[in-house]
Amino acid sequence: MAAVARYWVVSLPVQTSASSLWGRLQEAISKNSFDTPLYRFNTPDLRVGTLDSLLSLSDDILKSNSFIEGVSQKIRRQIEDLERTSGVESSALTVDGVPVDSYLTRFVWDEAKYPTMSPLREIVDSIHVQVSKIEDDLKVRVAEYNNVRSQLNAINRKQSGSLAVRDLSNLVKPEDIITSEHLVTLLAIVPKYSQKDWLSSYETLTSYVVPRSSKKLHEDNEYALYNVTLFGRVADNFKTSAREIQIREFEYSPETQESRKRELEKLMQDQETLRGSLLLWCYTSYGEVFSSWMHFCAVRVFAESILRYGLPPSFLATVLAPSTKNEKKVRSILEGLCDSTHSTYWKSEDEGVVGLGGDADSHPYVSFTINII
Repeated sequence: MAAVARYWVVSLPVQTSASSLWGRLQEAISKNSFDTPLYRFNTPDLRVGTLDSLLSLSDDILKSNSFIEGVSQKIRRQIEDLERTSGVESSALTVDGVPVDSYLTRFVWDEAKYPTMSPLREIVDSIHVQVSKIEDDLKVRVAEYNNVRSQLNAINRKQSGSLAVRDLSNLVKPEDIITSEHLVTLLAIVPKYSQKDWLSSYETLTSYVVPRSSKKLHEDNEYALYNVTLFGRVADNFKTSAREIQIREFEYSPETQESRKRELEKLMQDQETLRGSLLLWCYTSYGEVFSSWMHFCAVRVFAESILRYGLPPSFLATVLAPSTKNEKKVRSILEGLCDSTHSTYWKSEDEGVVGLGGDADSHPYVSFTINII
C-alpha cells in the first residue's frame, strides 16, 4: 500500500457521547468511503485558560504551524539530498523507531515532556523554542558540510576543467621541466587547431629558445599542452610574442604535489564523515521535530474545538486520509455528523467565512491538513 502523504485532523462536536459519535463516524465511512483510513486522535485534557488567552493563541496558530512544518520539510529535503549523494537506499523516517505515519495515527501525548497542566501558550512556546534550536543547529551543520563540498568541488574543477584553467601538476612529469641557472621551461596552452603553427613558430618568437624543445604533454577537447625551454632572461619577451597562446610558468615540486594529494584525501574523508554524521543527525532531528509538530497539532485541535464548540470541552478528534476523489464525500459525511445548528450557521455565511486560525476552507467543524511528505 502506498504511503499516505496527507492527513486531515478533524474535530466533531459531541452531543451525547464520544464513543457513540465515533461508532456513527466509523459506520458512515465504512458504508460510503470504505477505503478512507480513519483513526482516533488522542488529545489529552489540557488546561483551558481564559477566553482571551485562547483567542490570542488562535491568532498565532497558523504562523506557528507553518514554521514547524517548514523545519520538518527542510530536514526531510536534506535527508533526501544526503541519501541521493551517498547512494544509500532511502530509509523510512521514524519517531523513536516508529514510522511517522504510525506515530500520527497512534499519537500518544508525552506528559513528561509537555505537562498537561501547563498553560497552552507555555506548551506552544516550548515547542517553538525546541524546533527553533533544531533549525539553528541544522543551518550550522549544513554550512559546515557545504563548505567542505565547495572546497572539493573547486579542486575537482581545477583537475577536470579545460587546460586553460585546470591544475597542471598531475599532467607534468619531472623530466618535462628543465630548471637551471640560465634555462627555464614554460608551458604553452595551444588551441588544438593552432598546433602546427605553434610547432613551426615557437623557436622564432624570441631569441635563445632551445631548438626542438617543445613537446606535447597532454591534450583535451579544446587545447594541447606543450612545454618549451628557453633562457630565463628572455621569458618575458617570449610571453609577449606568443600573444594568443596562453603561457604558464610551472615549477615542479614533489612536496607541493604530495601536500595537495594529502589535502584532497583529507577533504574527501571530511566530506564522508560530515555527510554520515549529518544524515544521522537529520534522522534523529526529524523525529524530534515531527513529534513536536504532532503535540502542537493536539494543542491546536483542542484550542480550536473550545473556541468552536464552547465549554466544557466535548469533542471527538480524529485523523482521516481520504483520497482526492473521495474528499467531497467524506466532507459531506463529517458535516452530516455535526450539530444542525453548526451546519446551518456555517452554511448561512456564504461570504467571507474564515475558519479559526485563518483557514480559508471553512467547515462546520474543526479541520486542518497535515502534509507528511
